[in-house]
Amino acid sequence: MDVPKLLEAASLLVSEEVATKNDITVNDVWEYLSHDEWEVALGLLEELGDVHPLPLSFWETLATAAEQMRLETSLAWCRWRCYEAHNGVIRADLTLRPAGEARRQTPFSGAGVLRPMWDIGNRTATGEPALNIAGLWVEFTPFMEPGGRATVRLAPLDPSQWQHLQPGQVITMHEDRSAAGTAVVLEVHRPTAKPAA
Repeated sequence: MDVPKLLEAASLLVSEEVATKNDITVNDVWEYLSHDEWEVALGLLEELGDVHPLPLSFWETLATAAEQMRLETSLAWCRWRCYEAHNGVIRADLTLRPAGEARRQTPFSGAGVLRPMWDIGNRTATGEPALNIAGLWVEFTPFMEPGGRATVRLAPLDPSQWQHLQPGQVITMHEDRSAAGTAVVLEVHRPTAKPAA
């Protein structure tokens, strides 16, 4: 399927009533598609997908379009959203320790590359903290600096270990034995995709 048809198919999954904070609707997407502005249309569809939960097929279609257009950041974001549709959404307010107080001395990419360990309250059989791995996507910023603070999205390696999380809960990020930062859970949403039968 070619890019315009993929974007058209994705736009058909968005209700006409859905609008972003800037009053962007699916009609704006259609306007850009009519002028072959595919990259802009893709970006608008991504924004609309943040307003109201959309099905896994929406994000899979956008990922395919982004891949065909060779838009690596959009591709990574759409794949991330596919994961969330399948496994649920966890958003948190993360504050990293300053460079002088932690192992990390340099910024890291916010685009889902880092997969740190997290103390989310789970324990081993001997009562020690059991650390759980989750990928980390920083919202609205390409890099996160030591000492920085941002809203992040987490993609657990084993989502079943994270089911107990609640908004307001404090979790700790680790890149080694020492704490790299702390996060306050903002939102926890169950998957939108139906599990395979």
